[in-house]
Amino acid sequence: MFDAHVHIIDPRFPLVENHGYLPEPFTIADYRARAADLGVSVDGGAVVTASYQGTDQDYLVAALAELGAGWVGVAQLDPDATDEDILALDGAGVRAVRFNLRRSATDLKLLTTQALRAWDLAGWHAEFYVDATLLLSLEPVFKKLPAVSIDHLGMSTRGLPYLLDLVDRGAKVKATGFGRATMDNVGDALRRIHTVNPTALMFGTDLPGTRARRAYQQRDLETVADAVGADLDAVLGGNARAFYRI
Repeated sequence: MFDAHVHIIDPRFPLVENHGYLPEPFTIADYRARAADLGVSVDGGAVVTASYQGTDQDYLVAALAELGAGWVGVAQLDPDATDEDILALDGAGVRAVRFNLRRSATDLKLLTTQALRAWDLAGWHAEFYVDATLLLSLEPVFKKLPAVSIDHLGMSTRGLPYLLDLVDRGAKVKATGFGRATMDNVGDALRRIHTVNPTALMFGTDLPGTRARRAYQQRDLETVADAVGADLDAVLGGNARAFYRI
């Protein structure tokens, strides 16, 4: 499996308090042990920068060096990041830039400029942690971006119609964070996304599940399997590997 959404919290690197929150450490060793306990066999994945890790990506570079082949990074960039900064991160294995619209205020003009620069320089797509009810208001941004993914199924049932429209136009969706989403029926959301575009869904554990109502459980994988049927292998790996250019 390619785990499309993992957070590594290395105590050697500083954290930034976010809304009064600081997480406990969750090292690569912790991740491997937790995945083994859950019966998850992983041969690659995406380490995603969280809000409490700010824009200093030294932790991400270190994590990717330790994890090795098959792993990529999703970075948060400083507003003043230079072309050289982006290319250096690309050389370390970063393949996307993330915009966390749930945890921090964002200048949409700056966001668009930054995302387009990352694409032009390094071919990075843009990842959004956002409630899908806000997707329509972001339409002016999405129209300009060549490649986009949405975290955690877009979080809400109410926003699903907007998410499906975006999927119909090529957006990817992370089948992650089921314990975060305020959805009436996660399985139904998965089926509807998959029906619109069978290459859209990318499964991940979202470990360690910081601030979620619950962390990943083995039944989450069963929910995905029931929803996507014969396309399970693609959802567990092929879709994400193609999107992250592995």
